[in-house]
Amino acid sequence: MTVYFIGAGPGAADLITVRGARTLAACQVCLYAGSLVPRELLAECPPDARLVDTAQLTLDEITAELVRAHGDGHDVARLHSGDPSVFSAVAEQMRRLEAAGVPYEVVPGVPAFAAAAAALKRELTVPTVGQTVILTRIAHRATAMPDGEDLATLGRSGALIVLHLAARYVDRVVEELLPHYGADCPAAVVAMASRPDELILRGSLSDIAGQVKAAGVIRTAVIMVGRTLGAEQFRDSHLYSAERERHVC
Repeated sequence: MTVYFIGAGPGAADLITVRGARTLAACQVCLYAGSLVPRELLAECPPDARLVDTAQLTLDEITAELVRAHGDGHDVARLHSGDPSVFSAVAEQMRRLEAAGVPYEVVPGVPAFAAAAAALKRELTVPTVGQTVILTRIAHRATAMPDGEDLATLGRSGALIVLHLAARYVDRVVEELLPHYGADCPAAVVAMASRPDELILRGSLSDIAGQVKAAGVIRTAVIMVGRTLGAEQFRDSHLYSAERERHVC
């Protein structure tokens, strides 16, 4: 039997992929992060499926559930919010399954930053303005950041920075990015992206922290800082240019 790590998407139940929904519907056991995954998605599970909320479980307890289900001959859906490729804590689960000899697959999902960009109606890469997106977080009580991945260092690139798990520390984010981006640099925060209670805050590094605190945003939010957020005057891309040669083999 197989464990399927499924990206549940950023929040809206209908943003799970078709493959993700079909896989979920075929699994007799589903482990889900109850604090983040919309409960509406659980309706995709078989009526008699065993549902396990992992919000209060440790890694060892989660692994035991996955191994047990595999031993019982059941395929397992392991639902994670967003996409499993970033900030999902999937790597250590996969490592445990490999050690236990349990096969697994990964089903990608819509990441939170993509939902945030959609809410803002912005392309994050704009010709001649910015072609690089940095996905990161900041160190606090959670796992420390590796050397060279602090905001002060990453900010030197001038690239669009997308911060997860950082809304509570927005003052620190602003302080560390100001020297590299300037007070007038566009900034935005999207909380609960794609959900009914979605909240969008737009501004600059000079005022975004105040907006975040006034709105009471402390979690389930993405912070974006970069010039592409406010880009209006820029060159059209080469992709659809009349000058592009289109009949080259």
